[in-house]
Amino acid sequence: MKKLPGSTLLVVVVVAASSAQAADLTPAAAPRALPPAFSWTGVYAGVNIGYGFGAGGLEWGSAIESNATLMGAWTQSHGANGVVGGGQVGYMYQITPWLVVGAEADIQASDINGQRSYLTGGVAYPEDHITIRSASFIDWFGTLRGRVGVTAPGWSNVLFYGTGGFAYGSVSNTVNVFNVWSTGAFGGMGAFGATQTGWTAGGGVEWSPSAFPAWSLRVEYLYTDLGPISQNVGSTFSVGDATAFTFVAAQRTPSASNTVRAGLNWRFNPFPTSSIAN
Repeated sequence: MKKLPGSTLLVVVVVAASSAQAADLTPAAAPRALPPAFSWTGVYAGVNIGYGFGAGGLEWGSAIESNATLMGAWTQSHGANGVVGGGQVGYMYQITPWLVVGAEADIQASDINGQRSYLTGGVAYPEDHITIRSASFIDWFGTLRGRVGVTAPGWSNVLFYGTGGFAYGSVSNTVNVFNVWSTGAFGGMGAFGATQTGWTAGGGVEWSPSAFPAWSLRVEYLYTDLGPISQNVGSTFSVGDATAFTFVAAQRTPSASNTVRAGLNWRFNPFPTSSIAN
């Protein structure tokens, strides 16, 4: 075997060393960036539509003469239902990967109404019959609520939440009360309308699709109580030449309702924070 000349051997060693050094200087491939973790933090606004129905309860009343004679008393189940729809705006903040808190205000147009008609026998005079016709309406209502939610395990874009707070709205009621007896009838009609306040509570689930993380869909239930409606109905009557009597009826009607609604929200974050780690 022939030996390589010394100069040739030196060149081979230098080239090999240069190649090894160049390989060491070649930058390593940058690791692939992970997608940002989903966060519920942000201001949002949206619309909703749903259905409201009566929350049970009883309306009741009584009628007396001016001499305090009890003419009749009644109790009737209260029922009302109708379509609701409106909009909401709020803010949510994700404290941990699983805990979300926030606040929301909404306003609803409402067609929740109910009409009832019933008959009761007389008390002081059993031959009398008292007829009652009642109609109640919730024309609109709004709420101001806190929200506390938890994300679904393994699904950070699914939020289960509870909510509750202050409620207000426009309620109205009309009532007709007449005492019918053998020789005639007497009674009267009353109407009430006002903006009343109360409370609300409920919960729901909200989902933000991965392809559109700024949007979310929700289904929500709320119980809302705007307080009872109290009103009086009165009239004056006389029998033949007898002294005139005053007939007074008092009616008390609840204005609580259940609401189930679906909503669509668009969320944005004007106060960016560091992302929440999964």
